[in-house]
Amino acid sequence: MDEATTSEGEQRRSNERRGADEQRGADERHRADEQRGADERHRAPWWWDAVTYQIYPRSFADSDGDGIGDLPGATEHLPHLQELGVDAVWLSPFYVSPQHDAGYDVADYRDVDPRFGTLADFDALVSRAHGLGLRVIVDLVPNHTSSDHAWFQAALASAPGSPERARYLFRDGRGPDGSEPPNNWRSSFGGPAWTRVPEAGSGSGQWYLHLYDSSQPDLDWTNPEVRVEFESILRFWLDRDVDGFRVDVAHGLVKAPGLPDWHGPDHTLGLRPEDPRPPMWDQDGVHEIFRQWHELVAGYPGDRILVAESWVDPPARQARYIRPDEMQHAFNFAYLSCPWDPERIRRVASTTLAANDAVGGTTTWVLSNHDVIRHASRLGFPPDHAPGQGIGPQDPQPDALLGLRRARAATLLMLALPGAAYLYQGEELGLPEHTTLPDAARQDPVWFRTYGHRAGRDGCRVPIPWHSDRPAYGFSPTGASWLPQPEVWAALAPDVQQGVPDSTLELYRAALRLRRDRRLGQGRLTWLDFGGSSDMPHENVVTFTIASVHVIANLGKGSLPLPSSAHVLLSSGPLADGTIPADTTVWLDRS
Repeated sequence: MDEATTSEGEQRRSNERRGADEQRGADERHRADEQRGADERHRAPWWWDAVTYQIYPRSFADSDGDGIGDLPGATEHLPHLQELGVDAVWLSPFYVSPQHDAGYDVADYRDVDPRFGTLADFDALVSRAHGLGLRVIVDLVPNHTSSDHAWFQAALASAPGSPERARYLFRDGRGPDGSEPPNNWRSSFGGPAWTRVPEAGSGSGQWYLHLYDSSQPDLDWTNPEVRVEFESILRFWLDRDVDGFRVDVAHGLVKAPGLPDWHGPDHTLGLRPEDPRPPMWDQDGVHEIFRQWHELVAGYPGDRILVAESWVDPPARQARYIRPDEMQHAFNFAYLSCPWDPERIRRVASTTLAANDAVGGTTTWVLSNHDVIRHASRLGFPPDHAPGQGIGPQDPQPDALLGLRRARAATLLMLALPGAAYLYQGEELGLPEHTTLPDAARQDPVWFRTYGHRAGRDGCRVPIPWHSDRPAYGFSPTGASWLPQPEVWAALAPDVQQGVPDSTLELYRAALRLRRDRRLGQGRLTWLDFGGSSDMPHENVVTFTIASVHVIANLGKGSLPLPSSAHVLLSSGPLADGTIPADTTVWLDRS
């Protein structure tokens, strides 16, 4: 070998070493930048990346055997949530109510319905939760009251134009005799959004607006008395040490002036920035209300929060609800509504993250709640089939095994995304929708107002199991249950899944533990592109890095090879021969 060749070899090796050193330096700088970002986010308030568990009280745990869940039953099972690894609990309504809409028709906002217990029971729940390190968020229903509420009863007893009626949206009807509704709006539960009331001595009279059931009259938020009342209600529960409020129908409080007719869609999901807004949803005036509430809540210690139930598109409109002087969380319903499609999931996640980052807010992920088909069933349909509002025994049925496999993969994907997350009771057990619920058992007003054309939401509200061999699967000591439970509940009870490595319960526990330990919710997401790879085609994969984890979700039909030298932290399903099967998500260690 001559000197020239030796010199060239040494130069090449020197260049390679220099290149390797530069790469190591770049990697170290990248890790340092990530760590600085993680440290900054770690100093963020608790809610920035919190995982919150929704308790639907009437279906969580029944302590007295009447078949309806209650606050003492929920308190008894709080250790289950601590062991699961969540940070907070959200309680759906437990207030005094005739229960025409399962408690979202509130007759008294400052007391507990006797079905659920007492104020002392509520205080005991909050104290126990705080003792376990869990925060407590309660539901607030400000768009409407119950028709049994003292205000509405006073309005019915008062004349048109009275201060009592001014708290609600009473209007004269159209037509010569006022027999036609004031506008053409439709109820979200089906049927017209107006009901006419009788006037003393004159037969029928004015109409009142109800965007939901006729037992839920909408309040008029242009009335200062309404605003003062709800500020008082907020203080009442803040003084009882709650950590925040989930605000029901947050996007519906303010209606367009004049209540004009509307011929467009009755929702905002899928709307573009240039599209007109429905006059009953997402009006700009709601933000003034939430800014006032933000100031009120911020006056209490402990980083207490407001959570928007706002079904709003596009993402830039939704992000307005979580500006620094408004709310802290807004459910990402566009993500919940995504089909099992990699491109849609990436696009919705990217656009919502960008929109929320632009206002300095955190993104709030969710896959199931008390209003939608459980994702263990929703994902069990072919891509071209989108189940409506509920599934009945006569409807096409989901593939249970496929649905659960995809639900586990979807959950592992969601829990790796930056921001906060909400879980719905029972999803940690892999509970499916009760799709064969007898029609005679249904109680949702959606079922009745659509004359059975929509099955409604009862199927996701069935009381959950606790013990496989007890009455009502441990929900109630007597075996009573306000909705019948399917037989499959026995095999999904926690006592069956506890300690079983591949069970859905243990998957959730492991994911939440890793999410917290690795600070995934505070991480910076970097999408990865496998567009040119023959063994991992881009169109079938959602993959990204966040903090010290590499996430790969295979949404295709075939298996994919694991990256070389991959160290698997967690997988939503079994891996075989170094591959990721279809409908499986894996977390890989990249630390």
